[in-house]
Amino acid sequence: MKEERPSPDELLLRVQQEEVRKRQGKLKIFFGAAPGVGKTYAMLEAAHQRQSEGIEVVVGIVETHGRQETEKLLHGLEILQRQQVEYRGTVLYEFDIDKALSRKPELILVDELAHTNAPQLRHKKRWQDVFELLAVGINVYTTINVQHLESLCDVVTQITGVTVRETVPDFVLERADEIGLIDLPPEELLQRLGEGKVYVPEMARRAGEGFFRKGNLMALRELALRRTAERVDEQMQSYRVVQGVREVWPASERILVSVGPNPRSIRLIRAAKRMAVGLRAEWIAVNVEAPSKVKPSKSDIIKLAEHMSLAEKLGAETVTLSGQKASEEILRYARTRNVTKIIIGKPAHPRWKDMLFGSMLDEIVRGSGDIDVYVISGDVGESQPHTVVKTSKQRKKTLINSSFLSILPVFFCTVISLVMFPYVALGDLSMVYLLGVVVMASWIENAPSFLTALLSVLAFDFFFVPPRYTFNVNSPKYLITFAVMFTVTIVISKLTHRVRIQANTARQQHQTTAALFNLSRKMVQEQTIESLSAAAINHISEVFGSSVTLLVPDESGKLMPTLSGNNTFDIDQKELGVAQWAFDHKQKAGYATDTLSGAKALYLPLATASKTVGVVAILTGTSDVFFDHRQMHLLESFANQTAMAIERVLLTKEAQQTLLYPNN
Repeated sequence: MKEERPSPDELLLRVQQEEVRKRQGKLKIFFGAAPGVGKTYAMLEAAHQRQSEGIEVVVGIVETHGRQETEKLLHGLEILQRQQVEYRGTVLYEFDIDKALSRKPELILVDELAHTNAPQLRHKKRWQDVFELLAVGINVYTTINVQHLESLCDVVTQITGVTVRETVPDFVLERADEIGLIDLPPEELLQRLGEGKVYVPEMARRAGEGFFRKGNLMALRELALRRTAERVDEQMQSYRVVQGVREVWPASERILVSVGPNPRSIRLIRAAKRMAVGLRAEWIAVNVEAPSKVKPSKSDIIKLAEHMSLAEKLGAETVTLSGQKASEEILRYARTRNVTKIIIGKPAHPRWKDMLFGSMLDEIVRGSGDIDVYVISGDVGESQPHTVVKTSKQRKKTLINSSFLSILPVFFCTVISLVMFPYVALGDLSMVYLLGVVVMASWIENAPSFLTALLSVLAFDFFFVPPRYTFNVNSPKYLITFAVMFTVTIVISKLTHRVRIQANTARQQHQTTAALFNLSRKMVQEQTIESLSAAAINHISEVFGSSVTLLVPDESGKLMPTLSGNNTFDIDQKELGVAQWAFDHKQKAGYATDTLSGAKALYLPLATASKTVGVVAILTGTSDVFFDHRQMHLLESFANQTAMAIERVLLTKEAQQTLLYPNN
């Protein structure tokens, strides 16, 4: 194979990444196919070996599950006391991350990486605790089973029939500096299970009848071996890049997956991740905001944000598109991004809906051309799409409102036509009804066009077509008039509604672009931290209708509010601790996040390429306000612009001080 020298940008990026990794701790994961294969035992043996080499080893948390041979290996190792947390009347013994950080050993053992922490603790998941330890330079040994990987848990559910609740994003495994595969043939594992070395006898019996069937273990073992092989292949590919070896493939694969609020989207996302890993391809998660007769509920918005967030955690590029037809937008975007494979969900609605309203799946398949289309269904045990069950009162109220909206334009058009009837031709009166439909569709969202069109035709026939005041007609030509009038009325209503949606979408996009531009322009004009803070606070507060406080570190590194005013809020010590954590770790925390989610406000670090210059805090004032995926991205864009502006001011001050005091 021909070797090529990497570009200077690639070399610089790799050097920067290596410098960051040098300051962090090393992560070793003991990876297994199922409980009982010996991951914790192997981890403890490795810990004793490192201790004999003079390495300081501390046990942060190890779960022995009553296995005597594992408990014996704890002897001779320093064990940190666990943190006691009361939860629903039960005392839980959790890993104490603050004690581990203050102890700061060279190597710490943290068992069961996929564990979910008690709600009172700092992080939602234990793997987040591990990442915080790595960030301060502590080496970590940990364990995990293949079924806990986010992209594989639905496959495991399909194989074993057991739904995996505790999962870990795949990037956690990719972050590992070393992976040790702890492999055990199914026969030996079943023997250990029967001997009571995995669970107590009663639990072992139930496990043998369910999860621990031989076929399940064989499939899980294959998954673990495949995932480990993929990891080795990734390391090999990384080596090829470092050495400047040209790829042997003439073109790379790129995968697009269509994501929505439907719970089945989770399966599509995981399938796309697995396919991307197998093909070493980029992948994109796309949501299309297309006009709909049903306005998305808050629950749907939250679910969509969760699905897009899951895709981001698994390494996808997330994109939100706007258009009239989801199929057209997906295909158009796929061609612009040179997508080779599209993953879409199998429709669960009745066939007659496709016949009446069209099939998105059929449109994508027919219009895909050279792009491969993969159609995937949801799992059998998967939760069904969220539906809102209306009471009889709600249904009655909706029916009354819809009927009123349908009758209103017909009534006014009929009154106007009765006034005009003696002076204009009969054909011209139909234009009045068309005008009413246009006004209706342009003013009222989701206007009932079908019923309005039907009532318009009936009113025109009853009041104006001879014989008048009956639904009879004295000439067959009026039937053609009614059919054309009905069709044109519906088409005009649909087109008017479409134009209205396009205008709303364009207005939203313009507002977003204008907000970013205005903030950027204000930042360029300001020359002090206080004025920059005021501009950022006022702008974010105006766009999101929230109270905003901006905090920057003092000489000791402690965060302090830059100013107070009408749009700011006071931060107590507890909230200040959350802000300090976001500052120290360059990660968002607080409200609407997985870290310290009990906080009242959302805290975004003001991070640049070189350092973190502060934190912006956003207080919504009510728990009902939810930052969806697009709003969160806009907030992060505001934070990035503010961070760059503050860094510019700080660099200017440093340059001025250097000029004034060159010897200091």
